Amino acid sequence: MLWIITGIIVSYLIGSIPTAYIFGRLIKGIDIRKHGSGNVGATNALRVLGKGAGITVLILDILKGFVTVVFLGNFIAGNIPFITEEGVRLILGISCICGHNWTIFLNFQGGKGIATTLGVLLGLAFKIGTLKIILSLLVLIWFTVFFVLGIVSIASVFTAIALPVLAILFGQTYILVSASLLLCVFVIIRHKSNLKRFFKGQEPRLNFKKKP
Repeated sequence: MLWIITGIIVSYLIGSIPTAYIFGRLIKGIDIRKHGSGNVGATNALRVLGKGAGITVLILDILKGFVTVVFLGNFIAGNIPFITEEGVRLILGISCICGHNWTIFLNFQGGKGIATTLGVLLGLAFKIGTLKIILSLLVLIWFTVFFVLGIVSIASVFTAIALPVLAILFGQTYILVSASLLLCVFVIIRHKSNLKRFFKGQEPRLNFKKKP
C-alpha cells in the first residue's frame, strides 16, 4: 500500500504544478486567475500571455500526464503485485489530472484538465495498442468540433463524451471504461460554467489573430 499511496501523492503533486500561473508571473508579472477567463490552463494562457506562452503551457501540461503515466508508472507498477499494470497507470494518471484540476498550490483552483488528460491518454497508448486508434479518433473529433464552432471548451466536452463511448465500442477493459467515464465526468464538471455560457450564446470563440 505504501507504494501506491506514494505514487498517488507524487502524481497529484506533478499535476498540481500550475504552469499557466507560473508563466503569468514570469512573463507579465500577473495572476492569470484575474485575467481572461480566470482559468489556470493553456487556453487562457494563450489568450492572456500570447501564442508562445500558451503553446508552451499546453506542452508542459500534456507532459505532466505523460511523464506520470509512463515514467512514474514504470517505476511504481513493478512494486505493486496486487494491482494490474494498467490499473496502476490509470490510478497515477487520474491522480495527476486531479492535481491539475484542483492544485494544492493555488487553494485548489486549477485548470480544466484537458491537456493533462491528453498526456495521460498518450502515455496509456504506449502500452495499450487499441488506445492509439481511440486517441486518434478523439483528436479528430476535437478538431472537427473546434473547426465548426471555434470554441475550445465545447470541443473538449464533445471529445470527453466520446471517450467512454469509444472505449466501449473498441472493447476496452472494465477498468479502462470505468476510468473513461470518470474522466468524462471530470471534464463536464470543470466546464459547467462554459456550458451555461454556450447555451446562452455567450461562450467566446478562440481568435488566433487577437493579440494579448
